[in-house]
Amino acid sequence: MSRIRARFWDPTGQRYGIPTWPWRMAPPHLLTLRQLAAAGLRPGGQGVQGQVLWRSRRYHARGGVRAAYLYDVRFALPKRTPTTRQRVALAKANAARRTCPDCSRDVGYVLPRHLGTCLDCADRREMEHAA
Repeated sequence: MSRIRARFWDPTGQRYGIPTWPWRMAPPHLLTLRQLAAAGLRPGGQGVQGQVLWRSRRYHARGGVRAAYLYDVRFALPKRTPTTRQRVALAKANAARRTCPDCSRDVGYVLPRHLGTCLDCADRREMEHAA
């Protein structure tokens, strides 16, 4: 095992407070939230059962170390299915995020918050200011 991987090997939780494994070395029954969601499951009220730590230069992680929290698949529950009313409400909310306040059309993408309008209206506004 490399020194970096050995640094993150703590299955008893003595060093980090919770059981910790290096990247791709966690037991198969412990999954991340994304892995649970892909399997159609949710944590179901259980707390974090462990973590995976790895070194990364990405996202300016504190100390160059990133973490992924793990949940026990044996205690996971099936995902809840939204009701019809919830689906309708979500559809309306998403449509509102795609509707430009200037031209009142659904542009098919979520409007950038820093512009507040669709890209066409933002370009048109910029052209008017430049002229």
